[in-house]
Amino acid sequence: MEPTLEQIFGNYTAWKADDATWFINFMNGSENIYLLEGDERALLIDTGYGVGNLRAFVETLTNKPVIVANTHFHPDHAAGNGEFETVYMSKGAELDALSVYGKGMVPFDLNALPHSDYDKIFVDEGFRIELGSRTVEVLGVQPAHCNSSLFYLDRGHRMLFCGDEMESAQVLLFDNSGNPKAPYDVKERLLNFRSNTQKMKDLSGEYDYLLPNHNGFPIAKSYLDEYIELVEHIFDGTANIENRLNHPYLEMDPKAPGLCRVRWKHGSIIINKDLLMTVYGTGN
Repeated sequence: MEPTLEQIFGNYTAWKADDATWFINFMNGSENIYLLEGDERALLIDTGYGVGNLRAFVETLTNKPVIVANTHFHPDHAAGNGEFETVYMSKGAELDALSVYGKGMVPFDLNALPHSDYDKIFVDEGFRIELGSRTVEVLGVQPAHCNSSLFYLDRGHRMLFCGDEMESAQVLLFDNSGNPKAPYDVKERLLNFRSNTQKMKDLSGEYDYLLPNHNGFPIAKSYLDEYIELVEHIFDGTANIENRLNHPYLEMDPKAPGLCRVRWKHGSIIINKDLLMTVYGTGN
């Protein structure tokens, strides 16, 4: 029997990465949510699709009050926000809101969640989330994968949570806001992506674990260098362009025929091919 959408999107498992950090896994093993415990509070990073009662699952892992924050405002990361009273997020969530709340974006009734009118607290670079003997710093991110990304740095446990701005399999850089009024310029996105990646590299002495939300966690810091090189080789016109996406979820998307994968070493980006070709080989 084929699994239902509720089973795919709302079946959670978890394991401990250390004595105070849980990795919560769902989406058939392809995606993580993170739970960080301090002496007084716990921080939940991302909330999934809004199905399967994530909050009840989290409460089996910790008895501490839970603070919630989003790495970015996309449906697989923020649709479950309404299970909680308050969520920290980037101001850019306003530009990406239709990716969650637009018609047909999520196959579940988000208005049925207990706090569908939850409070949004916009945070940016320098904001600190105090958990009690554990501090998580918010790092600002320029629009690349989306308009609403934030990084979360835990210097004490030497972890950097980077959302979808870095992955081992690929980074998605096509316009995915669902908002026709949201700005998107392909050259700017590529340069922003390189800048964000350089920021992670510059901070690499502050963390041991680089933790994206998809496709492997933790991942090697060497990916940072290879993604920086990838952007440079796009502008040089020497990166490898592949028309086959090799991404089963994306291949079902109406956008798929217009997308391509561009690769250098172990780094690859999925992006609109026509837009890519406007900057490919043009220099930086």
